[in-house]
Amino acid sequence: MKILDEVSRTLNEFLLVPGLTTAGCTPDTVDLGAPLVRHRVGEPAAIRVATPLTSAIMGAVSSPRLAIALAQCGGLSFVHQNQPVAAQAAMVEAVKRHKAGFRFSDINIKPSATLGEVALLLESAERDVAVVTDDGSPHGQFVGLISTDDFHPRRHDLGGSVASRMRPAAELVTAPPSVTLSEANTLIWDHRLDVLPVVDAGGLLQSIVLRRDYELHKRFRNESIDADKRFRVGAGVNTHDYRERIPALVEAGADLLCIDSSDGYSVWQADTLKFVRDTYGDDVRIGAGNVVDARAFRYLADAGADFVKVGIGGGSICTTRDQKGIGRGQASALLDVVAERDAYARETGVYVPLCCDGGLLTDAHMAVAFAIGADFVMLGRYFARFDESPSPLVRVGGQFFKEYWGEGSNRARNVSRYEHGGGSRLTFEEGVDGYVPYAGSLYDNVALTIAKLKATMISCGAVDLPGFHRDAVLVPVSQQSFLQNSAEIQLRDRPSDVGR
Repeated sequence: MKILDEVSRTLNEFLLVPGLTTAGCTPDTVDLGAPLVRHRVGEPAAIRVATPLTSAIMGAVSSPRLAIALAQCGGLSFVHQNQPVAAQAAMVEAVKRHKAGFRFSDINIKPSATLGEVALLLESAERDVAVVTDDGSPHGQFVGLISTDDFHPRRHDLGGSVASRMRPAAELVTAPPSVTLSEANTLIWDHRLDVLPVVDAGGLLQSIVLRRDYELHKRFRNESIDADKRFRVGAGVNTHDYRERIPALVEAGADLLCIDSSDGYSVWQADTLKFVRDTYGDDVRIGAGNVVDARAFRYLADAGADFVKVGIGGGSICTTRDQKGIGRGQASALLDVVAERDAYARETGVYVPLCCDGGLLTDAHMAVAFAIGADFVMLGRYFARFDESPSPLVRVGGQFFKEYWGEGSNRARNVSRYEHGGGSRLTFEEGVDGYVPYAGSLYDNVALTIAKLKATMISCGAVDLPGFHRDAVLVPVSQQSFLQNSAEIQLRDRPSDVGR
């Protein structure tokens, strides 16, 4: 038995001391770009992101819709592995089918549906147009479009069919899958379109291009895309069926894999990494984890991990610490692993990026994690709150929430991630099932988070993450500091604050 001579500290126990802000330190000059995979020191990584935010490998968080939105914003989503191999591969393919500016059609309806049904659909989705396909699916036979301009609830019979008021496909401007984004935008502006359907030779809907996305594309110029301008997407794998799952995900086009486990310091993860290296060499990139100390990082780095996730039990939905007594404060874990990461880089000439996974309740916590040395962060609760997450939107006590459950909960029943001594079911839970306040659009919230992170770095005199790692000055926070920061006042209610 050994007891470490330290106190297990969280990210909330540190503040950043301001540095000198120079004239050249402005939001336009701050670069949040980060490597996602190992690389030689001094050389660029094969996969980088402009926004160092990734979505957690969770069924309540990562979906094709969220993956596309996050890639548009410069981050990366990891599709969860707690599903059949074919289903996960299909989700990866759904993301890879879309190029930057080409959107997955997520508001679809059958022509036989009623006007009342489409009115409810548009209202709940806060959209003004729906795509009509023969079966109501995103890739069915394209039949037409219907918008709030095509009918009025008080003028038209809501029991009438969508087909009676929609604009039929024969009267609409469409484009083939070979169309470029520039050509698509030209069609939109020349024909004064709000929606341009992209339809293949067989009449099947492939994607849509929206007029409003033109401004979005101008706003986010750093999408995460591959050499073919398709959105990048990651995928989780486990240490049980990896021999079947990994080839299917590679075939589907996954850009980056990650072993999904609450505790990554195991021979099973080393075996999975060896399979990837023996089968694909460096053509397939895969991260590992989670770890909380230098020993575990070194073990996985030596085994060939492209990045290592740091954090056990710090997630808002995770109860591993309560159930098993395992974990470490997220700040303490990062401090230890960052030091080992840097030592490993000096010794081997290879830099292995670190992902901070857990313990990130606020944007300020992200800033502290980056200051300590994390290259990127993985977020569950943060993304679960948004429109783009797959979890249901519910009303509780007059307020909107999104459902949120941990991969260690009985609702997820993720035995491949949490296996307690064998068997096909969870013998105890390491996660809970609950709700998080609804926060609206991913685009708006990620933009706000980026603005905050840049503001923090400017106050510390940093213009990029490596410089922030190197020069940041942190100070532990005392109990009196906590009390000073939380002096009681009666706050004015502001609707825009809901969910933040």
